[in-house]
Amino acid sequence: MIRDLVIIGGLAAAIASFAAGAAQAASPQEMLKLYEQQAKAAGDYPEGGFSAERGRAFFLARHKGGKPATPSCTTCHTDSPLKAGKTRTGKVIQPMAVSKTPDRYTDPEKVEKWFRRNCRSVLGRECTPREKGDFLTFMVSQ
Repeated sequence: MIRDLVIIGGLAAAIASFAAGAAQAASPQEMLKLYEQQAKAAGDYPEGGFSAERGRAFFLARHKGGKPATPSCTTCHTDSPLKAGKTRTGKVIQPMAVSKTPDRYTDPEKVEKWFRRNCRSVLGRECTPREKGDFLTFMVSQ
């Protein structure tokens, strides 16, 4: 029981640390630093850092485990992050690329909200910090 409390306490501290850091992030590069810290803490930071190519492959891939109506990021966001997408209800989604929508990844709460919602829909789970870092690296490169 004490071991469980220690683990829970450690998780709470990690979450609080992320929340404090996330509240300070104001650019995609700062978000990437936060995901780097998280990936390193999870032992999942790739040698050579995050990869735009892995992010591109993730963005374009058809995933299993999520909702059948949303097997890919491209279901709503098109196959080009430079183009506007549409929700399934027809609402326009601004381009994902930083070059087209520079303020898209500057509000940490919104970034996390959309990663959480979209990853659950597409993957059936939350994205890992490594997946978020690769994805964001790709979007910054566009």
